Amino acid sequence: MKFLVEETKEGQKSYPTFLTDDPKAIAALNNELAQKILEELGEEPSCPMDLARRLKQHEQKIYYHIRNLEKLGLIKLDRLEERVGATAKIYSLTSPVVAYKILDSGYVTDKKIRAKEIRFLKPFVEDGKFNSMIIVGSPDPHGKYKSPASDGYCGINLTMFFGKYVDEMKIPQYKLDTQTTKEDMKKNLIILGGPKTNILTDEINKQLPVYFDYSEEFRDWVIVSTLTKNVYRDKFCGIIVRTKNPFSDNKEILLLAGKGFTGSSAAVLGLIKYPKEIAKGNSVDSDVVAKVVRGIDVDSDGIVDDVEFLE
Repeated sequence: MKFLVEETKEGQKSYPTFLTDDPKAIAALNNELAQKILEELGEEPSCPMDLARRLKQHEQKIYYHIRNLEKLGLIKLDRLEERVGATAKIYSLTSPVVAYKILDSGYVTDKKIRAKEIRFLKPFVEDGKFNSMIIVGSPDPHGKYKSPASDGYCGINLTMFFGKYVDEMKIPQYKLDTQTTKEDMKKNLIILGGPKTNILTDEINKQLPVYFDYSEEFRDWVIVSTLTKNVYRDKFCGIIVRTKNPFSDNKEILLLAGKGFTGSSAAVLGLIKYPKEIAKGNSVDSDVVAKVVRGIDVDSDGIVDDVEFLE
């Protein structure tokens, strides 16, 4: 996906962009009715009949422009919808911005432009503001497993990562799991640590596509994938899961966790180094953002400094 990055007084704005090499796509924008159709589809996906009704135009005119705009790639078939004995084709806008590149030169390479990462991190970061709460496990023995957490140290690297994308951040932006209230749980949450050391992870654990389970056979925690059916025992393994917040319909959760500090560190490192790879989703189902990573000590200094993706 391409992006148009616009510099404004408020900061950078990035827009998903349809980049075309066909001059006819630009010429199509010169037609007033075609423009109105694009604007309507930008508001909400619609079928030609609904567009004709709203724009007070003959249906055949709308169909003509729909076929042309779809052929040029400016709109796309969104879905099919059954309506009173017939099937309606529902169309949507391909992108809010259309661009035509004349020359492959004159571009600027700027490390501040991270449109894909910004898109993936929404709604945790929105409009340059940190729109989440980080929940780390208490360092004191707590919860039904009476375990202290050491995953919180990973939060230092995590906040440095998010700092690249925000212009302002209120302090504090984190809470211990033992301090978290019901109102806090209704926010966008970034949760650090597994179910043994973070009671919020324990609450949502079994609802996740990749989750933690205590194995009586191994007398240890393991990571279980409902997608690949794989079981991971390695302490260097961690999970990165983005999911709907079960405590609030319109909020989300980003979970970064391992069996212990090493696995959680690997999960955080995976997010920091490879956000684009994580945005691709699971290797079995790309619609599900659930990754399993294994930490690697590349330079053999005893510290995990890279990860490999297991799924």
